[in-house]
Amino acid sequence: MDAATTAREVDLGCYHAPAEDAGASLPGVVLIHDVWGRSEHSEALARDLATAGFGVLEIDLYRTLGPIEIEDPGHFIRSLSDPGVLADLDAGADWLGAQPRCVGRKVGVVGVCMGGSYALLAACLSDRFSAAAPFYGILSYDHGMLFDPAGRDLERKPHAPLEVAGQLRMPLLASFGVEDAIVPLADVDALERALAASGQRFRVDRYPGAGHAFLNRTRAEAYRPEVAATAWDCLLSFLRKELA
Repeated sequence: MDAATTAREVDLGCYHAPAEDAGASLPGVVLIHDVWGRSEHSEALARDLATAGFGVLEIDLYRTLGPIEIEDPGHFIRSLSDPGVLADLDAGADWLGAQPRCVGRKVGVVGVCMGGSYALLAACLSDRFSAAAPFYGILSYDHGMLFDPAGRDLERKPHAPLEVAGQLRMPLLASFGVEDAIVPLADVDALERALAASGQRFRVDRYPGAGHAFLNRTRAEAYRPEVAATAWDCLLSFLRKELA
């Protein structure tokens, strides 16, 4: 653990913050992990956000599932209840807003991979957040790894991110790799068109030379240090502005 930050386990996951002697109140961030759950990767992202001056809930969406084995990530994501996840995210925002150092401060939502999809859904369907930053979230349920040839379960998956993007409720920074084999650039283009109809402020960044999971330092084949550094700087600037 970075000496400048503290962390403690809570019912919803793990809370990270600058060390208590750092003083001032903190804007909040709910950080959503990828399909593999809370990990060294999500912990590192949460710690970096805390070092940058945010109170961070590294939420654990799987905390009630017991031991899990994910053999097929697409099938596993299809099994999750999107309304249930969004309720968890709302609870996370409420929990952060009640923490002494975050009381009265705005809360944002950041997610990677699967978490990016949920960050975008929250940006369009939740009233608890003031800004959202999805990284390479899957956008469509009609093709790709989340397509179900047996038909979509509308109770679990009532809205794909692309289908509600026109309802964006808050400023948004979305980041994608141009070489992403999971999120087609055609979907990213469609996302940009849909967001434009919302009337909200947004930016969609496309990074050449990067594919899926380019922020993930634990995956050498995917991690792109220079792209990750640029995207992270953009994220911090965005959050500092929108959560001020």
